[in-house]
Amino acid sequence: METLPLQRYKVHKLSAIINRTHTFIHSIAILFMLYYRLIINLTTIHTSFLPYWFLIFASELILSFLWLLNSAHIWRPISRSVFPENLPPDDELPAIDIFICTADPKKEPALGVVNTVLSAMAIDYPPEKVTVYLSDDGCSVTTLCAIREGWRFGQVWVPFCKEFGVKSICPEAFFRTVDDHEINRGKEYLEERENIQKDYEEFKERLKKAQENGGTKDRHFGPNIEIIGQTHSGAKNNGKAKIPSLVYVSREKNPSHPHHFKAGALNVLLRVSGIISNSPYILMLDCDMHSNDPSSARQAMCFHLDPKISPSLAFVQFPQRFHNISKNDIYDSALRAVFVVKWPGMDGLIGPMLSGTCFYMKRKALYGNATHKDMDLSEMKKCFGSSNEFLNTLTSTKHKEFADNKIQEAKFLASCTYEQDSQWGEQIGFMYHSVVEDYFTGFILHCKGWKSAFYNPTRPAFLGSATTNLNDTLVQGTRWNSGVIEVLFSRFCPLIYGLKSRMPLLECMCYSYLAAQPLYCFPAWFLAVIPQFCLLNGIPIYPKVSSPWFIVYSFLFLSILSKHLWDVIHTGGTMRTWWNEWRVWMMKSITAYFYGTLDAILKLIGFRKASFLPTNKVVDDERLKRYQMGIYDFQASKMVIVPLATLVILNMISFIWGIGKVIFEGRFSDFFGQVFLSFFILMVNYPIIEGMILRKDKGSIPLFVTFSSILLSLSLLFIGSIFLM
Repeated sequence: METLPLQRYKVHKLSAIINRTHTFIHSIAILFMLYYRLIINLTTIHTSFLPYWFLIFASELILSFLWLLNSAHIWRPISRSVFPENLPPDDELPAIDIFICTADPKKEPALGVVNTVLSAMAIDYPPEKVTVYLSDDGCSVTTLCAIREGWRFGQVWVPFCKEFGVKSICPEAFFRTVDDHEINRGKEYLEERENIQKDYEEFKERLKKAQENGGTKDRHFGPNIEIIGQTHSGAKNNGKAKIPSLVYVSREKNPSHPHHFKAGALNVLLRVSGIISNSPYILMLDCDMHSNDPSSARQAMCFHLDPKISPSLAFVQFPQRFHNISKNDIYDSALRAVFVVKWPGMDGLIGPMLSGTCFYMKRKALYGNATHKDMDLSEMKKCFGSSNEFLNTLTSTKHKEFADNKIQEAKFLASCTYEQDSQWGEQIGFMYHSVVEDYFTGFILHCKGWKSAFYNPTRPAFLGSATTNLNDTLVQGTRWNSGVIEVLFSRFCPLIYGLKSRMPLLECMCYSYLAAQPLYCFPAWFLAVIPQFCLLNGIPIYPKVSSPWFIVYSFLFLSILSKHLWDVIHTGGTMRTWWNEWRVWMMKSITAYFYGTLDAILKLIGFRKASFLPTNKVVDDERLKRYQMGIYDFQASKMVIVPLATLVILNMISFIWGIGKVIFEGRFSDFFGQVFLSFFILMVNYPIIEGMILRKDKGSIPLFVTFSSILLSLSLLFIGSIFLM
């Protein structure tokens, strides 16, 4: 008898053909461009222009190289479908541990954290097989009080969701809207809903009082492990539906010991959960990324339990989706290119990268390739540390009832000295060496031969809170890019280490693109400055309009724009989406990519220590309103705004000067490329011009910043002119 399928995938052949054809044609055009710059152009320039020529050539080379790496993402795009109805009965399903991380109660409000925890507890899965762990890396009294209050409300919320088949299992999201089909669900449901809503409002009031009396401990604090409610797995609530267990974990932190940021917190959860529930699969969620579809666990099990792919499958990645994205999405907060284009493309290779949240991980994959049954006790302690209780869990997947005397063992596993002389963060668990532990851990797993899968269901499995102002967007981008370029500069450089590990070339290219993406800052800065310097000093750097080589540059420019537009439209986007993504790419290249690269270099040479700043989750109503209206908010650090305003002003001067040269000197053919480049930069960055000149609201660019940028742009022009004399 044929076994019913759990999952299937479909290769998008038409998209693959279009992508590969474009890659081939565009590559030929790049070779012509490089030939022109190296052979034709180099022999005609003056020696005083050589440094600028080199920077222009380096920019074109970097852009070409990054484009080539990026093309690997779209080589073989696929999509997947699942059949949860073909899963085994509930009593045969594997257990799941759910990890939720929070670090700063000021930037990550307790109400949002508890909502994520409650949504995780309410998933459609046997409750006796689910254990939820909250890692509080700030050791906040507020968070601990909040999670206790959340447990009390969960005793009525989870049974309500189970009994009535609620889809929106996050309380805040559930009570925010009322679907039409809810009205027709009957009197009993509506009465129960009203009662639950009263309970929720009372819960929020208790939470508010707890926050008023709460706080955060000092920098040095010991581990704290608490089984919330002191119940065993799958506890009943007065005869109603069972609810999952909930565990609060706050690891020990000491300034004299490295704590390795989020990766360190996750490794503590791995160890603590190992002696409590030891589930073979783990769902990882950020504290602001609540479960939006109760069936996500069953969807993930369709991959993990499929005998065709399960032996080599490390994790199933769901896309990050956000509930607060505006129609315009001026900051590209939805990350459309990542979750709609790149990850489905990588899924057609050996799988997508680990994305920090919304993934179901196989615990065994994080424990390394060693066959622990063949290792003696001393070897295992060198890898996993000295806890015999934890070592016993490595050879047994059976669930054991949690005893009170294990609390001390759990605290030992959460101590800041436990990992000394072990392989945690090196070969075991989530990897250290980079603040982007997700990227690096996924890369190492793929290097070890594991695979991954990407599943994008129609109903978002998880919904989070995206950045809705320019400052948070660029600060978050700086942290990410600093982390990935650290990997690029290390011995784990994806294109070298990946190929040595026999990772497929196209997968290596995908990882290399993300690691090298911050290098966009160099061509972005050079091409926003050098052609403009040359234009003001009467030096052409692009072929004349009458030259056949001009066709090559025109083709490359139009090829990039049109292919990007096709990708956006093909995946359900609009022209506005396409234009916004170009703008955000320019802004990030000038700021987030540049500062991220600079930060990584300073850490590499020892001038800076690694740091991790959580993204601010606190909503500013005024700034949110501007975002929803599609108005840019320039209430940001001067380090962010001044470079952007300076380059826009410089290009305004260049464009006006260039128009004069074209009209009065008749040199249209010589300078069209440079004049058009300045015009394109100004068109893409029009909101900055608007923020400096036309707007007077709080979100506009301050007058002081505008004047500073004018002085800085004039200084750059003066210095640039000196070198061209």
